[in-house]
Amino acid sequence: MSSMTILDEIVEYKRKVVEQRKNAMPLSRLYESPFYQRTPISYLDAVRTHSGSGIIAEFKRRSPSKGWINEFADTQLVIPAYEQAGASAVSILTDDHFFGGSDEDLIAIRAKTNISILRKEFIIDAYQIHEAKAIGADIILLIAAILDPREVQEFTRIAFDLGLEVILELHDEEEMEHVCPGISLVGINNRNLKNFEVDIERSMRMIEALPKESLMIAESGITEPAQLAAFRQAGFEGFLIGERFMRTHEPGEALKDFLNKSHTV
Repeated sequence: MSSMTILDEIVEYKRKVVEQRKNAMPLSRLYESPFYQRTPISYLDAVRTHSGSGIIAEFKRRSPSKGWINEFADTQLVIPAYEQAGASAVSILTDDHFFGGSDEDLIAIRAKTNISILRKEFIIDAYQIHEAKAIGADIILLIAAILDPREVQEFTRIAFDLGLEVILELHDEEEMEHVCPGISLVGINNRNLKNFEVDIERSMRMIEALPKESLMIAESGITEPAQLAAFRQAGFEGFLIGERFMRTHEPGEALKDFLNKSHTV
């Protein structure tokens, strides 16, 4: 009987997919993408300079733990509605096998939105960072649970050279050593990626030990406007929220309603 976690399965699958992609689309061709030359949009500026909501509204059709959430959702309808509702950035899952997404979801909307796009992916190879740039992303996610500190440093440097922002995602105190100089966005995921259980208190416990100058992002399990107020009070400025909106027929309206209620809490 296999003792592999969902995260182990995802990483094993990604290794195969990345090798296939490298063969099908060499780096030299990624460099030719029209998006490769564009100047990325800063999420950090949207929050700190322009006093945005801090919300990174996620586009997610399914998840390994919950199955289909919104199978027929279209980025071209959802993302502009998120922007109009007040999101500071959007997150698009580009994994097909586990999350029902694709690079095309991001490419299709890039020219139609003026806020940052996070390519939500399980990055295990520098090639995927160049891919993110080539499809029009502004931010990448580096997950400490699947990278060692040296890889985080190397991948961060590559991303910065391309003008991309980096969210370093942590899950527990043991991953603090992954925080390297220059990381200005740190996400704390309330979801345990090994068993996908949510512990909303995790973020509150960990923020105390992290660099005060970083913009802290609470991820996963945020379902109520009152939670937003509690996280803000604890020092969080960013919030990655997806399922709460994607389970509705109108994710943009759900975000708008959520923000309106959070102001009255």
